[in-house]
Amino acid sequence: MNTKTKNIIGWVLAGLVAFVLIASGVQKLIGSPEMVEQSAKMGGLATLRILGTLELVIAVLYLIPRTGVLGTLLAVAYMGGAMATHLVGGMPILIPTIIQILIWITSAIRFPELTTRLVGSKP
Repeated sequence: MNTKTKNIIGWVLAGLVAFVLIASGVQKLIGSPEMVEQSAKMGGLATLRILGTLELVIAVLYLIPRTGVLGTLLAVAYMGGAMATHLVGGMPILIPTIIQILIWITSAIRFPELTTRLVGSKP
């Protein structure tokens, strides 16, 4: 696969990840009924706006090439927390797991240096 194709795939996947984070963040900020209901079940209603803002910041950091690795690490940590919260709340973890996998695949394509540092493989 040539560099141009990798860049296109990387940006399309990054856009998809950012879209998911932004959509979720906006829903939390505007207080959509689904988000309010889920947060109330898990006892996180007071932090809903903070989590929404955090998701938006992570999405922006993830999309900017210079801060993309930081955004990746924050997104992975955030989704890990989401998976843990879903497990504790007795909710299915399939969606957060898929998003987490998508973040890792996208980051491996966009940031070969990250893959080199974490896995030890050549870029």
